[in-house]
Amino acid sequence: MKYPVFKDLIIFENEDYLVVNKPPFLATLEDRTPNTTNLLKIAKQHNPELQACHRLDKDTSGCLVFAKNPEAYRHLSMQFEHRQVYKVYHAVAWGVHKFEDQLVNRAIMPNAKGVAHLNPKGKPAETYFTSLETYSRHTLVECMPVTGRLHQIRVHLAYLNAPIVGDELYGGENVYLSNLKRGYNLKKDTEELPLIKRFALHSFNIGFTLLDGEPVKIEAPYPKDIAVLVKQLRAH
Repeated sequence: MKYPVFKDLIIFENEDYLVVNKPPFLATLEDRTPNTTNLLKIAKQHNPELQACHRLDKDTSGCLVFAKNPEAYRHLSMQFEHRQVYKVYHAVAWGVHKFEDQLVNRAIMPNAKGVAHLNPKGKPAETYFTSLETYSRHTLVECMPVTGRLHQIRVHLAYLNAPIVGDELYGGENVYLSNLKRGYNLKKDTEELPLIKRFALHSFNIGFTLLDGEPVKIEAPYPKDIAVLVKQLRAH
């Protein structure tokens, strides 16, 4: 895998914080895969003082905040702890849904293998969902998590019978061009690849308060794979 140039990912920077548009297929921190890099490693080559203030799943793209000093890190950690950070994700889900600020308030418990399940004995988890666009068999959904549990958005959307495209762990199948185009003919002896090779979840917005009390809101443009998926769904 070709690793990104860190400075090309930066979408916001001041003296205390730096926000990047995290590419998919890159872990935020060390994961269990040996001999692979992660975003924090790449970040520290850019600036050894950087600390990741939160994390995104390996396959999730979008807004990720780094702090440049311990005071900035503490300041944002407190905002995460008190649920004062504004977070908006976009997901492409299976099914046509008309969500309007729909709240899912279902506790989540991960198992030993790192798969999350709805379980009343788990930790409380809340997410609000709003449909942004509907297509013939899919919906572009805005997801606003109040809490930050493992795989929260993915599990809550599956609960609503709206699993995320490509999220096979939680019941979301892949999307192929042949699903969308009538009479789509694949060249002989070629295997059709899905339109997106991961689950279609993107951290679109993040908002928090800077050290001087000034609020800031940052938006991360869609990466190419989600942009292509949405374009194809709109066209068909």
